[in-house]
This record gives sequence, structure tokens and C-alpha cells, in this order.
Amino acid sequence: METNVKAIELKDLWRRYKASGDGRARERLVVAYSPLVKYVAGRMASGLPAHVEEADLISYGLIGLISAIERFDLGREIKFETYAIPRIRGAIIDELRSLDWVPRSVRARAREIERANAKLEHKLQRAPTDEEMANELDMTMDEFQDALIQISNSTIAALDELWTVSDASGDQISLLDTLQDPDAPDPEKIVDASELKDRVADAIARLPEREKLVIALYYYENLTLREIGEVLGVTESRISQLHTKAVLRLRSRLQSEDAEAGL
Repeated sequence: METNVKAIELKDLWRRYKASGDGRARERLVVAYSPLVKYVAGRMASGLPAHVEEADLISYGLIGLISAIERFDLGREIKFETYAIPRIRGAIIDELRSLDWVPRSVRARAREIERANAKLEHKLQRAPTDEEMANELDMTMDEFQDALIQISNSTIAALDELWTVSDASGDQISLLDTLQDPDAPDPEKIVDASELKDRVADAIARLPEREKLVIALYYYENLTLREIGEVLGVTESRISQLHTKAVLRLRSRLQSEDAEAGL
């Protein structure tokens, strides 16, 4: 009963705001959907350095929420949550990027690992092992594992940031949101979404089993890295390494495909 009442109240707030720009209705919509910001900020905070405050992420995310409320079209047959979450995440990412706090050395090392992975995959016709990657990069195994930890602690790169597509209004929509949510936007309104979706699905399917499982649990089951570690019986740090390897591997694979296609 309470849920129904809330739904009716939200519908009325949306109607009032979109009909007349009622500022009070907009404020109440921001309050009503603010848990979305806390959810997104909490998930992102778990993969960021300790000096990045979750409260700061929440304040950045609120900017994305307000923008989403202002731009949301009630005529679109998607849930507001589906529309808002990638925009909240995008606002947080944009602000972190503007602060430029990721060391250049870490960015450079991530690109080196992507290039090494692409080269070895082409040569071996399979995903390279950690040992093969370390040899290619002229690193010891400890150095390679440390590099993955540095990247995972410093970068905000994730699947839902790496691949986005534009809908008819020009908005950026996370590909993972279109894969996961049955109420996602009409595929006809998304540029090349079907082809990109197939490419990502194929790339994920070719990941080593353990990395594939981490991707599935993190992005599809919404478990935190710590929770995945508990499920698999390993440390959160190890799961962070696996997640980083998977993301870099997927990105290098798609970039290689784009290069071969001359894109």
C-alpha cells in the first residue's frame, strides 16, 4: 500500500514539474531519488583511493541527478532510474577527471598492458596468462601484480564508462544499462547498439573463466568487490586485480577490432 502511495505521489510530482516547472516539485523529486546517488557513489567509492571521500562523490552525483530530472522525458518508456544512473555516474566521473588526480604514469602503464594483451592475443589466439603478460612487459610477476593494483586503485575506468552509445536525443547511455534492463531505451534509437552489444558479449565470453565470473558478479549481480572475494574465497585485493585485468583485456580487444576495421 505504501509503495503504491509513493508511486502515485511521484507521478504527481513529475506531472507538476514537467507541466509548469514547479520548483518545489523538483526539489521533492531530488530528495525522492537521492538514494540513487548514494548507491552509485558507494559502488564507485569501493574502487577508488582512500583519500577520495564518498561525500564528495555524492555531491558530484547530485549534479547528475538534477540534470537527469530536468532532461527526463516522461514519454520515454523507460524507468527514470535506468535513465538517471548512468548520468549520475557520468557526473561523478567528469568531476574526477577535471581534478586530473590519476597519475600519468598509471595511465601510461594501463595503456602498456592493453597493448601487450592485444599483441599476445593476436599471436596466441587466446587470452594470455599473467606469466606471459609479465614476460612481454619485461616485468617480474610481482611487478605485474603490483601494476594491476596501482591501476585499480587509481583509475575510474569500468565497463559502463568504457562503452557508451548515443540515443536520438544525444544523451550518452551506458551499454551495460541497455544490456541489463528490460525497460532500456528502444534499440532503434541507439546508434549501432546491437552490433556493439554483440561485440561486448563476445569479448566477455572469451575472457578466462575467473575474470568472466568477476564481471558477471560485479556488473550483473551488483556484488561489491569485497562480496565477490567472499564468494570466491580470495582477498578483495585479488578480486580488484582480476577486475582490472578483465576491463583492460576487454578494452584492448575492442580497440584492436576497431583498428583492424579502420575505425
